[in-house]
Amino acid sequence: MSDTLQGKRAVVTGAASGIGLAVAQRLAHDGCSVIAVDLTGPPLAGLAASHPEIRIEACDLGLPEQIHQLVERVNDVDILVNNAGIQRVHPVEEFPEDEWNTMVAIMLTAPYLLTKLCLPGMYERGWGRVINVASAHGLVASPYKSCYVACKHALVGFTKTLALEAGGRCPDVTTHAICPSYVRTPLVERQIADQARAHGVTESEVLERVMLSSNAVRRLIEPEEVAEAVRYVCRDGAWSMSGSALTLDAGWLAH
Repeated sequence: MSDTLQGKRAVVTGAASGIGLAVAQRLAHDGCSVIAVDLTGPPLAGLAASHPEIRIEACDLGLPEQIHQLVERVNDVDILVNNAGIQRVHPVEEFPEDEWNTMVAIMLTAPYLLTKLCLPGMYERGWGRVINVASAHGLVASPYKSCYVACKHALVGFTKTLALEAGGRCPDVTTHAICPSYVRTPLVERQIADQARAHGVTESEVLERVMLSSNAVRRLIEPEEVAEAVRYVCRDGAWSMSGSALTLDAGWLAH
């Protein structure tokens, strides 16, 4: 038994910034051959320039045909990190159907399809990790985030189902849902700044009174801390955690 990732191939989606970037960097540091997947744009180009050891693949995960083409290009994926996601906030009765469908495509259908296409190779090689970056919102709800919450709950359920299927077929193919609360990503930082301007308060007050009000520890999680959790479940010794939802919630769910 060895926890080395030397020679393993990892695909990380939403890898141009935030959690995905931190995960890609950590796995590459530990010896993985990393394929970073994201939309074409300056963040992905910046990653390519700063980390030549990481392979870049542009893909719109909302388009199934592009996902099929991506998997054909990368081949033999040992670690799949389904991280890509977007957020839209509306009351249910006002939620635009096109936004709902786009979110489901990126945050639920894409993880399913990537897993479906990568899993046979994992079974064949006798080792694999499917790691779904869910959210604390995969376990609890917040108002106005109906689609995000629904997708993340579904992703946790998908993780559990896959663990049952894989466990009886290949014990060294495991699946995990990582469920952090608010992480210091560009998306969250923009939300903090927007709310501070809208309410005429400081950004620290937005954190304390709004975003982190349910946390026992009122501090944002760093992307690198989520990457540590991803790395942990890649270890051989984490096999018994297959199908679990690993919470990084700063005490939110302790209530």
